[in-house]
Amino acid sequence: MELQQLDMDGGGAAITAAGAPSERSKWLLNSPDPPAPWREMFSSMKETVFPGRRKGKQQLPRTNRALLFMQALFPILKWGKYYKASMFKNDLLAGLTLASLCIPQSIGYANLAKMDPQYGLYTSVVPPLIYAVMGSSREIAIGPVAVVSLLLSAMVSKVVDPTSDAAAYRRTVFTVTFFTGFFQGLFGLFRLGFLVDFLSHAALVGFISGAAIVIGLQQLKGLLGISHFTSKTDVLSVFTAVLNALHHQWYPLNSVLGCSFLIFILITRFLGQRNKKLFWLPAMAPLLSVVLSTLIVYLTEADKHGIKIVKHFKGGLNPSSLHQLNFGGPHVGEAAKIGLICALLALTEAIAVGRSFASMKGYHLDGNKEMVAMGFMNIVGSLTSCYTATGSFSRTAVNYSAGCETVISNIVMAITVLICLLFFTKLLYYTPLAILASIILSALPGLIDLNEAYNIWKVDKLDFMVCLGAFFGVLFGSVEIGLLVAVVMSFGKIIVSSIKPSTEVLGILTGTDLFCNILQYPMANKLPGILITRINSGTFCFANASFIRERILRCVTDESNIEESSKGRLQMLILDMTNVMNIDTSGIHALEELHKKVTARGLELAMVNPRWQVVTKMKASKFIEKIGAGWIFLSISDAVDASIHLKMNGLNTC
Repeated sequence: MELQQLDMDGGGAAITAAGAPSERSKWLLNSPDPPAPWREMFSSMKETVFPGRRKGKQQLPRTNRALLFMQALFPILKWGKYYKASMFKNDLLAGLTLASLCIPQSIGYANLAKMDPQYGLYTSVVPPLIYAVMGSSREIAIGPVAVVSLLLSAMVSKVVDPTSDAAAYRRTVFTVTFFTGFFQGLFGLFRLGFLVDFLSHAALVGFISGAAIVIGLQQLKGLLGISHFTSKTDVLSVFTAVLNALHHQWYPLNSVLGCSFLIFILITRFLGQRNKKLFWLPAMAPLLSVVLSTLIVYLTEADKHGIKIVKHFKGGLNPSSLHQLNFGGPHVGEAAKIGLICALLALTEAIAVGRSFASMKGYHLDGNKEMVAMGFMNIVGSLTSCYTATGSFSRTAVNYSAGCETVISNIVMAITVLICLLFFTKLLYYTPLAILASIILSALPGLIDLNEAYNIWKVDKLDFMVCLGAFFGVLFGSVEIGLLVAVVMSFGKIIVSSIKPSTEVLGILTGTDLFCNILQYPMANKLPGILITRINSGTFCFANASFIRERILRCVTDESNIEESSKGRLQMLILDMTNVMNIDTSGIHALEELHKKVTARGLELAMVNPRWQVVTKMKASKFIEKIGAGWIFLSISDAVDASIHLKMNGLNTC
């Protein structure tokens, strides 16, 4: 059946004979081949290392390219030129305020990670200094955080028991930190930021909320003065350990001291929230609690009456831990696995925190550059007796409220912590463990976001199930189970939506050239003799090819029955491929089968707007030759005009 030349409404484009593409279709079919995957990866790496590099023949001078490279690697070289003394005043105040909160929290988080207290302070010196010259966030506060500390203690303890071999445990933690930094840097260099999204927002809300409760339960050891406690993190094990301890070995004075200062810290936080000018009060409260409680214990000799104290506390500069990294031992595989998990979790928290505060200040945060910066700081940290560091939400909020201008506040904080390590660690000998527990407990309410969980429930019930799965996985299983449940359920949601994508029948809105889903827009009208379907999937692949083919054939059958009942005949199936970004060989095979079956029914198959990757693979597989280049169209309107012309020719032939 021949198609005569027909002028189209798009500016002179025409359909010639059957099988010959119109001028507009030639634009689509003659597009150049897309870049190879390896070239895209190389280009993305080059963009990370040399941002803003010009393409084409005209290149920047070599000195300028070297400067761009150095500014991309060390953003401080770019904004440092405009730094003023007036800005340093604000950064100094913010850094000192940050240090007052950081010092007690770092000691407490080191205890949570089952490391000696000085390692928490070490982690608040080197990583913030490295990030200050490599990071791009102005407000983020770097150091140890509760969730990562819990993750390390929960997972590394299963590899090496910290009570029986503390040195081996410490070596494993440093090795895990090295792998964490290695993976973070790798993600940033290869622009693999999407890997962070494997932990969806809903999964992260549930996981962090569950982890906050687990962390709180773990602090009962210090709050009650229990010497021997379970290493498990699930609720049942912790409650059983607490009940057993209450019958034998707890000291009420620890609870009295810890609860008293916990109430004091919470009151100062309430006052700070009511009056923003008093932001320094809740920030200073933890350090003030440490100083006062230490003095009380020292003056009253309460440590001789059951109060548990820190005791062992080494000061001085960060010692080298290069010789402690263990890449040849039996646990290197486990260390790498834990490092990968820590890398994803730490990056998710840091980038979420950084972007939140960057949006408040009105600037953009490059996630890939952040990954490179955090990867390098954790690698250097692992060589200088630090465990995994990342951005802390609570300390970043304090930094922001204190009026920080740049990451110089991190440098001020690190120098202050270093001075504490050099001169004041002996004064912390009598610090009660109950105070460290109360400081950690006071930070936990900010991790449990009930409002966000309620919003997730209102917006997406499946997302809420993911949130609950992660929450209960951490609470009644372990940290690893909670993470596994969160990732599996998130992937399950993606897989279900991928293997069963929707296909929709389109109709035209009267008086327009717009084609819309007839279910969403009941006023849209189907065109007689023409079935227009759209595939709502980004990929047409092995996982969904058969499902999509059967859905389309079912629509063809239903539409044919409707046309026959109205004494008409379905003549053309128009397949809108606009949403399909990529296709594989299974998808091509499904299209070939679809073409055979619709032509066997006496229908023509037209395809609309196949995307760059799709049309390239259809040409490579010679599928376009099978259906004819004249049946590939740039828009639905072009395909409908061709169908109408085909119908008119059919009537004339008759």
